[in-house]
Amino acid sequence: MTSKKLISALIAGGLLAASQLSAAASLVLYSAQHPQTVKLLTADFEKMSGISVKVRSGEGPELSAQLLAEGKASPADVYFGSNSPELMLLEGKQLLAKLPAATFSAIPARYSSPQGQWVGVTARENVLVFNNKLAAGLAMPASLMDLAKPQWKGKLAIAPSDGDFLPLVSAVRALKGEPATLAWLKGLRDNAQTFDDNEGVVAAVNRGGAAVGIINNYYWTRLQVELGAKGMHSQLYHFGNADVGALINVSGAGILKSAHDPQAAEKFLAYLVSPRAQQLIAKSNITFEYPLLPSVAPAPQLKPFNQLNPPPLDTQKLGDNGQSAKLLRQAGLL
Repeated sequence: MTSKKLISALIAGGLLAASQLSAAASLVLYSAQHPQTVKLLTADFEKMSGISVKVRSGEGPELSAQLLAEGKASPADVYFGSNSPELMLLEGKQLLAKLPAATFSAIPARYSSPQGQWVGVTARENVLVFNNKLAAGLAMPASLMDLAKPQWKGKLAIAPSDGDFLPLVSAVRALKGEPATLAWLKGLRDNAQTFDDNEGVVAAVNRGGAAVGIINNYYWTRLQVELGAKGMHSQLYHFGNADVGALINVSGAGILKSAHDPQAAEKFLAYLVSPRAQQLIAKSNITFEYPLLPSVAPAPQLKPFNQLNPPPLDTQKLGDNGQSAKLLRQAGLL
């Protein structure tokens, strides 16, 4: 064989091997995000990249605890958390790898890891949903803290065991202190009907089972899509004045230090913050979360992101939910 033919054969063989490697690439994703959103994103990523994604779904607190228990032996390559405290917990335990600068810098820093170990992907606003008839004679609370007052007894619905409730408790604790948070939770216990999740809260308020309920914004919009305009008997109330009730919850993703395929994991995170994925989130009729890439506008059904008025908390100040479950148990809500 001539040297020219030999070089051609080596190049061809190398390309074939690279192609086979790409086709065989895969990653394991632990996901606490909503399954519909994850299915949408992973299907598009697999089609675009040729990398297969095996998803293990669960609630954020349970999955983050599982990752802590598994440690370096975890099969996970990527964790896609539903709320930032889960990711802050993993960062604090030194389980997450440093992200490539290009991926990390795509999203405004206040929505991501203080140490560059996870990146924000989407956001949701905490809101109050109210029933049009039952709340007709009620003045909406100026603050989330007011819902612990006696005048809201029997009028409120909450889901304290839902993973999305924990960051709200953490936010109150960060801004008001632990004694005030515990007193607030005890007031909610006395005033509220409790449900397993936010879907239960928004459905109850919409059908007239409660006057108001604490939820994340997208649960109401999803119900609106499901029932149509005629089926909606409720509206959203947005807290103002940077109140803790207007908390923005961030869903983000990080790569485990123990990842079996770091390159595939890096490609997946780069995809999540890319214009392609962020636009898919914004245009889907199932997600209704805010894309965090500044160049991508949210779904038209949502209040513009720049009009939200959240409290002065970044992901570091919000922390890792370490005390939130304890306070909920002390208050008798868990």
